[in-house]
Amino acid sequence: MSVAPPPAPDRPGHSDRADGADRAGQAPARPYPYDAPASAALMERAQRVIPGGVNSPVRAYRAVGGTPRFMASARGAWLTDADGRRYVDMVGSWGPMILGHADPRVLDAVREAAAQGFSFGTPSENEVALAEEIVARVAPVEQVRLVSSGTEATMSAVRLARGATGRSTIVKFAGCYHGHVDALLAHAGSGVATFALPDSAGVPASAAGETMVLPFNDVAALEAAFAEHGSRIAAVITEAAPGNMGVVPPAPGWTAALRRVSRAHGALLISDEVMTGFRCSRAGWYGLEGPYDVRVAPPGDGTAGTAGAGAAPDAVLTRGAPVDHGAPDLFTFGKVMGGGFPAAAFGGRAELMELLAPTGPVYQAGTLSGNPVATAAGLATLRACDDAVYARLDTAARAIADGASAALAAQGVPHAVQWAGSMFSVFFTQGPVTNYDQARAQDLDAFRAFFHAMLAAGVHLPPSAFEVWFVSAAHDDAAVEAVLAALPEAARAAARASTRASAGASARDSMGA
Repeated sequence: MSVAPPPAPDRPGHSDRADGADRAGQAPARPYPYDAPASAALMERAQRVIPGGVNSPVRAYRAVGGTPRFMASARGAWLTDADGRRYVDMVGSWGPMILGHADPRVLDAVREAAAQGFSFGTPSENEVALAEEIVARVAPVEQVRLVSSGTEATMSAVRLARGATGRSTIVKFAGCYHGHVDALLAHAGSGVATFALPDSAGVPASAAGETMVLPFNDVAALEAAFAEHGSRIAAVITEAAPGNMGVVPPAPGWTAALRRVSRAHGALLISDEVMTGFRCSRAGWYGLEGPYDVRVAPPGDGTAGTAGAGAAPDAVLTRGAPVDHGAPDLFTFGKVMGGGFPAAAFGGRAELMELLAPTGPVYQAGTLSGNPVATAAGLATLRACDDAVYARLDTAARAIADGASAALAAQGVPHAVQWAGSMFSVFFTQGPVTNYDQARAQDLDAFRAFFHAMLAAGVHLPPSAFEVWFVSAAHDDAAVEAVLAALPEAARAAARASTRASAGASARDSMGA
């Protein structure tokens, strides 16, 4: 059975199946109906054999209600679901599809690699070439280890940081997601500098107890945590520009503060670029924000860390130096670098990476790591990501975001659009969002109504208010125009939902008075 709809949604009530959608890639002539019979039937089948009917929770539409759309095919900027309906894709498989779906260059690379064999269980040239491409793009990364998922990359980077420093505590930030690693599925304790509590059933308190969760963009909280616990902190891990609470870019000076404070206490800095890597620029978020100017203070406890975790105490590290000593120690990558296939990586300075087995004592392994087909897809994708691709991403994203803002403003819907390169989010809230608490204060009723109106108009947005809108190089003028055409009615739906929610809240307040 399908997931229950949200209360009193705006339901476009006519048309069926593709209902006049132009097969060349236009929006439907009339709105798609709320119900999706073929997807509903697939969801019913799925729920019998897959927990919740999905293999990743956000796909279940629990945040927006209704039936998750089961997609049957995709090409360019367009998706086609099991009911034959076409949508402009604003999810992009949650980031990887930077060139668009079924890009011919990637298809050719995958076919050629698959024809030679699916998996060898040995080294192959493709994995070397992909590693070389990553190292060439991100200056502070001298070596990388390929893995199969972003979760695996962050898990391995944390282990390496602990092995390099001989410490166990990890600092992360509220609203930043680093995969379903036990130690990183944690939420903040009762005080700023207290240790975390499990954020999922099945995570032992002992695992979360080695993690501290601090508010993002709060330098004072960071400094307080290190002042009290610095000698036991192995690493700070942060999304380079968070996208998992919606896009919340680092405040000016935040990344430099992370580097300054972590290095002063001999801890490593891990930059999670699973989402931003190779999407914000050819070098990811680092390519936009780095290199960094950082003045390093002497370690407060007399330890400079091990394996390169510290630097000359009074060094002034200047922009444009041959080696960016203000850069994070380790980076994690995923999504774009796999071109839609399961591939990820973590990397950093050679002296750190050489602590990994087989050359060092930190163990990490994977049966399908460096898979020849996945690496062929990733390599073809990265090689195709040239200046023209990034320019198109910027143009398409700006047009859509500006259109969304104008439509919402015309209906008086409070909102904020926030950016990380071509990644952007529309927050249904008043004023900028700088941390997770502010992100959670959104008008979720308005977002649900907006989402379903866009879906009815043939635009597939992320089914959660806490996600990124992704464009691709295949978002041509026709795809952008289809999104823009859908926005005015979606903004009206959001305004109606927001008014209803406000009226309901006022009525409840009156009853309680």
